[in-house]
Amino acid sequence: MPGPAGHVGASLPRAVAVTLSLVAGAGAFMLFLQFGMSDGLDAIDIARSVLIFISTWWLAWGAVQGLMGLTTQAEPPALPEGPLTAKVAVLVPVYNEDPVTTFSRVAAMDESLQATGLGHLFHIAILSDSRNEAIAARERLWFLRLVGDRAAEGRIFYRRRTDNRGKKAGNVEDFIQKSGGAYDFALILDADSLMEGATIVEMARRMQATPDLGLLQTLPVVTRAGTRFGRAMQFSAAFHSPVFARGLAMMQGRTGPFWGHNAMVRVHAFAESCGLPELRGKPPFGGHVMSHDYVEAALLARAGWRVRLDDDLAGSYEEGPENIVDHAKRDRRWCQGNLQHSRLLLAPGLKPWSRFVFFQGIMAYISPLFWIGFMVASVLAPHFAPPPDYFPEPYWPFPIFPQAETSKAIGLAIGVFGLLILPKFAIALHASMSGRARSFGGAARVFASVFAELLFSSLTAPVLLAWQTRSVFQVFLGRDGGWPTNNRGAATLSLGDAWAASHWIVMTGAVALAGTWAMAPGLVVWMLPVILPMLVAPLLLSWSSRPSRSGLFVTPTDLAEPPVMRRQREILAIWEGEAALPGAPLVGTEPSHASA
Repeated sequence: MPGPAGHVGASLPRAVAVTLSLVAGAGAFMLFLQFGMSDGLDAIDIARSVLIFISTWWLAWGAVQGLMGLTTQAEPPALPEGPLTAKVAVLVPVYNEDPVTTFSRVAAMDESLQATGLGHLFHIAILSDSRNEAIAARERLWFLRLVGDRAAEGRIFYRRRTDNRGKKAGNVEDFIQKSGGAYDFALILDADSLMEGATIVEMARRMQATPDLGLLQTLPVVTRAGTRFGRAMQFSAAFHSPVFARGLAMMQGRTGPFWGHNAMVRVHAFAESCGLPELRGKPPFGGHVMSHDYVEAALLARAGWRVRLDDDLAGSYEEGPENIVDHAKRDRRWCQGNLQHSRLLLAPGLKPWSRFVFFQGIMAYISPLFWIGFMVASVLAPHFAPPPDYFPEPYWPFPIFPQAETSKAIGLAIGVFGLLILPKFAIALHASMSGRARSFGGAARVFASVFAELLFSSLTAPVLLAWQTRSVFQVFLGRDGGWPTNNRGAATLSLGDAWAASHWIVMTGAVALAGTWAMAPGLVVWMLPVILPMLVAPLLLSWSSRPSRSGLFVTPTDLAEPPVMRRQREILAIWEGEAALPGAPLVGTEPSHASA
C-alpha cells in the first residue's frame, strides 16, 4: 500500500482492522465457550466467554494497527514551488515549570529557526498559567535573560494569565482570541517540547500548501530518559510508535489525531471550530474538557477541516515520566479526560470516526475491568459449575467422562499472548531487514532490547493495571483528580517512597492470592504472573526508577544527538552555572517592574 500513511483512503484500512480484530475476538469466544461446555455450560461460562471476546478484540485491534503500519512507507507529500509567506506563532504554555529549563528550550528553538533564514516569520509566545508566585517571579526574570540573549525583543513574548480557567486549552484559546488574528498558523507545544527549526518550517510549508488542512500532528520522540523505566519507555516510543502511528494514520484518514502538543493548527480554522464547551455538572464528568486535544480534532473534522498525522516529520521531541509513580499520576488525568468523553459521544454533527476515537479512548481505560472481571469469574466458576454427570445416557451402563479441553485453553492463552508480542517482533524483523535497526545499535541489540522491553512490560503491566483500575473507579465515584504539576525533577524512588505509593497494590495482590487459593487452587499457577508483580510492587517501582546502565534500549538520539537538543543542553549548562553563582537574582521577592 504505497504512499504516505495520512494520504491513502481510510475506508479499506478501517474495514480490514475492524474485521480482523472481530474475527480474533470471535475465535477466542468460541474456543472458550467450548472449553466451558466440557463440564456443562452455565451462565458464568457465557459471561467469561463474553469477557474474553471483548478483551481479545481490544488486544487484536492494537495488534492489527501495528501490523498495518508495516504495510506502507511514509513519504512526504509533494509541495508546490513558492516561498513561505505565512506568519506563525509558536505557543509554549507553562504551568509551574522550572523557567531555566523551559526557556532554554525556547532559546534553542529560536536559534534553530533563525538558522533557516525564515526566522522573521515566526514569533514565540510563552503563555504562563503558573499559580506559584515564586515561580512566576523567576519566569519574568528569565524571560528578560532569554530576550537579551537572543536579541529577540518583538519576536519572543511572555504573558501570565491571572485566571487559568480551562487550563492549557483555555490558555491557548485566550491567545487565539486576543492575538491570533496576527498569525496564519500556530504551533502548539508543551513545556517539555523541543523541535528543530527546519521541522517547524516544513510544517508551515505543508500547511500553506494544503488550504483545507486544519491541523498537522507530528510524532514526538521521547528523549533524555535516564532510568530503567524511562529508557524502556523511550525505546518503545522511538522503535514501535512510528509503525503503530502509521497504522493509525492509515485508519484516521482526514479525521486524524491531535495529541495536544507538537502540532500546528490553522489559526482561523481553530478559532471558528474549536470553542470548547463547559459541560454541565461538576468534575470529573462535568466542568471544563480535560482531554481537549481529541475534542478539538473532532470539532475541526466536523467543520470540514482535514486533521492529519505526518509520521515522516522528524525533529519533534518531548520528555516523559522517569518512574512508574509519575507515569501513573499523569495517566490519572488522562483517564479522567477520556472517560469524560462519554458525555460527547452523541454530540451533534461529529464524524463517525471521531465518535469511534472517543470510544477507543474510553476503552483504553475500562479494558482492564474486563480482564479483572474475567479473572474473578474464573476463580468463582468452580462454585457455579454443575456436578459432573458420568451417566448421561439412561440405559448405558458405562460412565462417559467429559472431553478434556485443556489444549484449547492453552491454545487460547498462547493466542492472546501472541497478540501482545507478534507486532513488536514483526517490527524488529522488518527493521533488521530494512536497515532501520542500525540507528538503534544494530539488529542484535534491537532484538535483545525488544525482548527485554517485553519482559519489563510484562512485569510492570499488573502494577499499571492496578493503578489504571483504581483511577477508573475514582472517576466513576465522582473524585476529581485535578491537573497536578508534572514532576520533572529527581526520579529515583526509595523503598519507603515506593511502599507509600504502592502498599495498596501489595495488599490487593495478597487478597487476590488468598482468594484464589481458597476458591480455585488449580488456578493459582495461572494467576501468579499477575499476582506476583503486585506483591513485589515496591521493589519494582524502586528498582525501575534507578539509573539504567545496560547497553540496551539504544535510540537514534543516543547515537547522534540532534542539533537542537545539543544546543539546548549547552544553553542550559551556561544558565544553570550562572544560577549557581552567589547572589544570582533568580529567586526571592518578585521584582517591582514585573507585572502579573
